[in-house]
Amino acid sequence: MRLLLVEDDPGLSRSLKLELESAGFAVDCATDGEAAEFLGSTESYDIVILDLGLPKMPGLEVLRRWRRAENHVPVIVLTARDAWHEKVDGFKAGADDYLGKPFHSEELLARVQALLKRFHGRMQPQLAACGLVLDEDTQTVSVGGRSEQLTAIEFRLLRYFMLHPGKVFTRTHLLEHIYQYDSDPASNVIEVYVNRLRRKLGNGLIATRRGQGYVFGEKA
Repeated sequence: MRLLLVEDDPGLSRSLKLELESAGFAVDCATDGEAAEFLGSTESYDIVILDLGLPKMPGLEVLRRWRRAENHVPVIVLTARDAWHEKVDGFKAGADDYLGKPFHSEELLARVQALLKRFHGRMQPQLAACGLVLDEDTQTVSVGGRSEQLTAIEFRLLRYFMLHPGKVFTRTHLLEHIYQYDSDPASNVIEVYVNRLRRKLGNGLIATRRGQGYVFGEKA
């Protein structure tokens, strides 16, 4: 899953980026409102963490512009300000969740995971689909009564598939959602990781659609 972190505090941005990457997210960072508005408008993100107190353009204006452009990406707003009316303004601008500073990174991660599940209509405590149960804390998957440990990229790819069962995705689309903006993966990397997942999960869960891409939840 690909995440945009918008935070102008360099220390906080670095620490959150490391923790989010450890939790299986591909993380792009922006440190001002103009860069955030541009990235959110031109790149494909699954979720955004957006600070309000940004240079060049306030976070609320960034969010308003995205929503006016019908960009419905889930957004968690961060702010050091705790006035109730600012929270109301954030929700009116289109925020999906709100977290005041200071906060524990564990709470932010829990909110990110919960919002992603809610956004995709998956309300179970653990992500489950097509007979698989994905443990996001340990990055393991339960299949057929056994547990399989996943690498970071395998985890990102499988989580994305499990949030979208039955949908066909091109290789380009999958690359956009599991790698960061500045990454340059090999052209066949998706095929490589799909084959690795098939070896761990069995060949019956990820099908290849010739000329289209891959679909999770159909017989291969």
